[in-house]
Amino acid sequence: MSSSTTTSPPSPSQPSPSQPTLQRRPGAAWLRRGFLAHGWLFRICLVLLLLFVLVALLAPWLAPQDPTIGDFANTMAGPSADHWLGTDQGGHDTFSALLEGARTSLLGPLGVVVFSSVCGMAVGLFSGWRGGRVDAVIGRVLDVLFAFPSLLLAILAVALFGKGLSAPVLAMAVAYLPYTARLVRSLTAQQKNRPYVAAYLVQGHAPVYVAVCRLLPNIAPTVLAQSTVNFGYALLDLAALSFLGLGVQPPTPDWGAMINQGQGAVLAGQPLSAVLPALAVVLVVVAFNVVGEQLGDHLAGRES
Repeated sequence: MSSSTTTSPPSPSQPSPSQPTLQRRPGAAWLRRGFLAHGWLFRICLVLLLLFVLVALLAPWLAPQDPTIGDFANTMAGPSADHWLGTDQGGHDTFSALLEGARTSLLGPLGVVVFSSVCGMAVGLFSGWRGGRVDAVIGRVLDVLFAFPSLLLAILAVALFGKGLSAPVLAMAVAYLPYTARLVRSLTAQQKNRPYVAAYLVQGHAPVYVAVCRLLPNIAPTVLAQSTVNFGYALLDLAALSFLGLGVQPPTPDWGAMINQGQGAVLAGQPLSAVLPALAVVLVVVAFNVVGEQLGDHLAGRES
């Protein structure tokens, strides 16, 4: 019986203290292979989202008419050569308003997701890394924020600061912050006990450096998946707020406001000015939910 033993190299997930850089980066692998591992539904939704983003960016050049100027001689008109999708009760071109409305309808949720994700990651990372009483206090604060619905906070912000887009976006960002913060807090509490974190600390790296530059990139893909789902819900909430007349104000085009303004056209037998923006909201929300859910399932399956 041979006395020699075979020593296997350390696995990427458990690097030795002398070789911490050999750890596997889930984020890098996800960026290289993640999108190719999904099915046709994910790809269709992703292409749909990219199409809406392009429309929002190129809306000023794609819109054939100014959607803020009404043609009172052609109110609630059907599709024609001058108005491809007809007009609403104010004579605004529905097609142009639909394109321009994509800008405000997507910009608001983007502000909500960016603010809530950045602040949520900072709060969750600090809470999960410190632990103890600090974690307990932050956890109770997040529980209190969970008790307030995002739409209710947005309406309260409108009552305090007036109608528009800025106040509801800020209020809803605060309401969505706990979702990201609690996720990051949980992931950080798990990751900080991994061997690669201990390896970096033993080598003398500052805890802040390890948490931000080494631990955070490993949980960033999961946070991105959660933020993608949050985008769809934020868009739905802001569209509902505009439908109530508390969000984006006319004549600025917005999908939620278009649904509200198109009610008269629906009763007059010209439903396109209300149905098309409603369909756009549904498509974007569903697409974001599908993309976010499948990204989350893919990450969970890979890490299980």
